[in-house]
Amino acid sequence: MKSASESYKQAGVDITAGYRAVELMKQHVARTAIPGVVSGIGGFGGLFELDLTGIARPVLVSGTDGVGTKLKIAFLMDKHDTVGIDCVAMCVNDVVCCGAKPLIFLDYIACGKNVPERIAGIVKGVSEGCVQAGCALVGGETAEMPGFYPEDEYDLAGFSVGVVDREKILDRERVQAGDAIIALPSSGLHSNAFSLVRRVFDVEKRDLKAWSEELGMSVGEALLTPTRIYVKPILALMEKVCVRSVCHITGGGFYENIPRALPAGLTARIEKKAVKTPPIFAMLARLGEIPERDMFNTFNMGVGMCAIVPSDAADGAVRALHENGEAAYILGEVVPGDEGVELL
Repeated sequence: MKSASESYKQAGVDITAGYRAVELMKQHVARTAIPGVVSGIGGFGGLFELDLTGIARPVLVSGTDGVGTKLKIAFLMDKHDTVGIDCVAMCVNDVVCCGAKPLIFLDYIACGKNVPERIAGIVKGVSEGCVQAGCALVGGETAEMPGFYPEDEYDLAGFSVGVVDREKILDRERVQAGDAIIALPSSGLHSNAFSLVRRVFDVEKRDLKAWSEELGMSVGEALLTPTRIYVKPILALMEKVCVRSVCHITGGGFYENIPRALPAGLTARIEKKAVKTPPIFAMLARLGEIPERDMFNTFNMGVGMCAIVPSDAADGAVRALHENGEAAYILGEVVPGDEGVELL
């Protein structure tokens, strides 16, 4: 690559560093190749050929999101190869809630200074997330923005597109009273409410690498644990049992997200003792003096996703999820009511 600009470099943008970053990330992007990928990275657009075999009425489903202020933990820990998994997860977990299979992913990295090794580390995480989701990383953008971001900081966002046959779109209107709610466990906090998390743990002053007996790891490791990606288990579940509706538990916790998978007039009834909650949540509640209602209205509390199935399919759904590596369990049931969520 002969392109270079000394004047631009003096303004803080080194385009040759961008070329170096692309070279370093190519090995990671190659891991995500799936049938349908037409182009490699570096073009003006990512090309993907749709195979619509067996899909009578294809519907495209898109999702976009970022990692949020969880990135601050990555900066403090100087660990950048996992937040890309979070970025992918926050997009593809939403796409699969419609019953769609994610096909392609693009990322956007904006930074104060392009350090090729760091950018490649970020993309390594994005690529790992794509592998877990079974989709292809077909492109992206790295924007070096001196004076806008501090040199050691960056933002990370992503965009995914999937496809589903219109007849197989998951529709909350099909949910009925008596249906079972199946929990798919989270890996921890995932990527939500980190403005509150950072305040509670006072992360700028805490030694994030210090061992915590309560957590069985350092606080920093617990906070950086990547968001789980549920695409493959959910798609496999849909092949085994009737899945009425699915919800991704993100910001807003139980009270905001579970009702999004229910029609009007129905409520999710959940016994609190049924919720399997990792220790990071108890530590947060104690240190931050956060009321229980706020915890369930802010965090996933150990449940990253819920699937709603007919009651007579509940045991089969749990077995099918176990076969796909998910320690799923019955969380509650759907009952008549307008509360949205009842925690008993």
